[in-house]
Amino acid sequence: MSDPTDMMIADAGIDEGIKKLTPERIEQTIRHVLDNESAARMKVYLETCVHCGLCAEACHTYNSRDRDPDYAPVAKVKNTLWEMVKRKGKVDGPFLKNAARIAFTECGACRRCSMYCPFGIDIAYQIMTVRRICSLLGLVPQYLQDTTNSHAVTSNQMWVQPDDWIDTLMWQEEEAMSELSGARIPLDKEGADVFYSVIAPEPKILAQLIGNMAVIMKAANIDWTMPSADGWDNSNMAMYSGDFEVMGRVERAHWERAAQLRVKRIVMGECGHAYRGAVYDGPKWLAWKQPPIPMVHAVEFYYELIKSGKLVIKRKIEEPVTVQDPCNIVRGRGLHDKLRYVIKALCEDFRDMEPRHEHNYCCAAGGGVINCGPPWKLSRMKSIRCKADQLAATKASLIITPCHNCHSGIEDIIGHYKLGMHVKFINELLVKAIDLES
Repeated sequence: MSDPTDMMIADAGIDEGIKKLTPERIEQTIRHVLDNESAARMKVYLETCVHCGLCAEACHTYNSRDRDPDYAPVAKVKNTLWEMVKRKGKVDGPFLKNAARIAFTECGACRRCSMYCPFGIDIAYQIMTVRRICSLLGLVPQYLQDTTNSHAVTSNQMWVQPDDWIDTLMWQEEEAMSELSGARIPLDKEGADVFYSVIAPEPKILAQLIGNMAVIMKAANIDWTMPSADGWDNSNMAMYSGDFEVMGRVERAHWERAAQLRVKRIVMGECGHAYRGAVYDGPKWLAWKQPPIPMVHAVEFYYELIKSGKLVIKRKIEEPVTVQDPCNIVRGRGLHDKLRYVIKALCEDFRDMEPRHEHNYCCAAGGGVINCGPPWKLSRMKSIRCKADQLAATKASLIITPCHNCHSGIEDIIGHYKLGMHVKFINELLVKAIDLES
């Protein structure tokens, strides 16, 4: 049985939205999504699932909640989408409140469960369909909706104003030059080899990561640029709130800015969901066959720079480390081997997790879950106990997380479960390890 304390959590984004609904609007919205937006695969998934439950053991929520069957992926779909289909959209407010809670806070759309389904059913796609319905009905957790509103108004997730963006880049260029003479952050350079893409939390709260990249680019002698105007933020939390219209706007602005600069390729910073939105969800919604410019994730870029000798590792990190496999670049992109190549090049004492690679557990922060905010934090911590156990078992003191959501989520896990570890991005270690003198 679902935790009754979770059922009692107040969230104005959901609770106030329900008060505005009518039975007619609920039915019409559900029928619209199921009839006009869902692909043929939805029908196949709904008719193929045999309720075997083999997906359950794959879910961190299920494992962390004492294997309560209500938290199994198949149960999450049964208690949301299946009922909507079965009742032909004739559901009420209490049902939708529970459905929103399940879809937004109990599933991070990590797709680990789909790996263990004998039929390969994409349960995350089904849950995202529930989120889409909830979004159109105005039933999104308030904090997550705030990020979508920010995208709609300012073209970035965190209300960063145009002058703040430029000021931050100038500040970080100064910081980078103090580390390595000649390190610059070129803006709007047409025809550059690399367009470097970041997400809004970097200029807002982690600006040093941009300065670090300026040092890395200079050390590797890369011809690169960043945009001076809208299109720089690719975080796109609208993808996870279910507002696909805003998601499409974010991705179109990003790709159009890169196309205007005629860059050869884009390097996405250390963020998993931003990479997913840029190369898959966004282009799919825009009806593009593929993005107009090649994009690689930072892990691929670091691998290339180290393996080619453009970056020389002069001193290795000595403390024991482990690494988180971000869902969207490992399960979704297959970068686990390149990630470990980079980590082993940087670190003396690497201790892998078990399970690892595409079998690694989600951090329970991705998929917009952490963006649901403080009301849901304790619930999220209950749902990720298995990850805390997994981290503790490595006996590492440093966890490397090449993804912003993983970084924040694992920081929360460390604090809640008192693990005594700390978290770093790869580029924070690179600037300490590479040769800056040659």
